[in-house]
Amino acid sequence: MLKGLAWIDRMVGTVLKPVVFAGMAGLTAVITLQIVSRLFFTSVSWTEEVARFLLIWITFIGATLAWQQGRHIAVTLLRDNLPPMLRRITSGVAILVAIVFLLTLTRIGWQYMNMQSFQKSPSLRLKMTYVYAVMPAAALVMAGLSAIDLIRLIAGLPLREAHVEMDETLEHDLAPEDRT
Repeated sequence: MLKGLAWIDRMVGTVLKPVVFAGMAGLTAVITLQIVSRLFFTSVSWTEEVARFLLIWITFIGATLAWQQGRHIAVTLLRDNLPPMLRRITSGVAILVAIVFLLTLTRIGWQYMNMQSFQKSPSLRLKMTYVYAVMPAAALVMAGLSAIDLIRLIAGLPLREAHVEMDETLEHDLAPEDRT
């Protein structure tokens, strides 16, 4: 089971990296088109809207990728100076708090997305549901990743260090054969 969870964790990163890259490339292209069209031609009306929507999506998807890689800011001074058992308990409580927050964000994001479902964007006439759908989706994925971290912690495996991407070596370290 732990190997399967580690695989899911790794696949989240594998899927999100090219999505964030494509979003950034798209954002760069749209903003470049906007600048060039304003300088030489008539402004292209939809570029500002697309840039805004891409920025929203990149923010939430990038935050999810950063969560998966342990790159969000964390002050661990107190936790790191605790005895091992108390450190594990503190880490577990912190993960539970994060899960509760992320599930609450999922619920609020879902409500907000549905509340905006009747509205359409001015230029593209795109349903705003599609723009705001990234908020509950990203929060739900981050809650799932946190649940995987909590399961690892309960299983007695070491916590993933900050700034570490899940790769096959780490997967092997976190889910040794004799524990699965």
